Amino acid sequence: MGGVSAGGRERAPKQDRSRVTRQRLLEAAVACLAERGWAGSTVSVVAERAGVSRGAAQHHFPTREDLFTAAVEYVAEERSTALRALFADGPADRPADRRPADHRAVVAALVDLYTGPLFRAALHLWVAASDEDQLRPRVTELEAKVGRETHRIAVELLGADESRPGVRESVQGLLDMARGLGLANLLTDDGARRERVVAQWAGLLEGALGAEGY
Repeated sequence: MGGVSAGGRERAPKQDRSRVTRQRLLEAAVACLAERGWAGSTVSVVAERAGVSRGAAQHHFPTREDLFTAAVEYVAEERSTALRALFADGPADRPADRRPADHRAVVAALVDLYTGPLFRAALHLWVAASDEDQLRPRVTELEAKVGRETHRIAVELLGADESRPGVRESVQGLLDMARGLGLANLLTDDGARRERVVAQWAGLLEGALGAEGY
């Protein structure tokens, strides 16, 4: 009779441990980058925070650039999944009397993407990439990928029809505005102003997307 070999049983836990170690390193890297910036975020610092050896960290990520670009991409993907989960029913399933509130909820959720540790970490990575030739192409590629994915999510959640004139620009304007609010929030708590801007943008999108937006 067939069955799982002893070697197969041994490999599975080893692979699980490897995935856990990798995830801990990625999460620690984003936290370090957000708190310490690029200059203060070394592989050794991240490994210590993750509770693993430097050798284990370098096994998963041979270079510092590998670690931090992978970390920002990983957390961006996690945030995208969480954002979609907030609106899992899909805009088309919502009753008409909830549409204005949903526009505002979607705008607020998108703005929140740019006001947390991930945005701080990404910002430090952008600044470092502006000075480091080895890092710049990787961060440029990463930012383009994350930007495209965020735009797709925004279009999906807003139920936007980008074949209509001005709709694509309205969605992109929303994301550019959200990034600006994130920058404003880096030094001081900009929550009160952010709420007013979110409400205004929700109203503007209601008009820009038209009645068929939801």
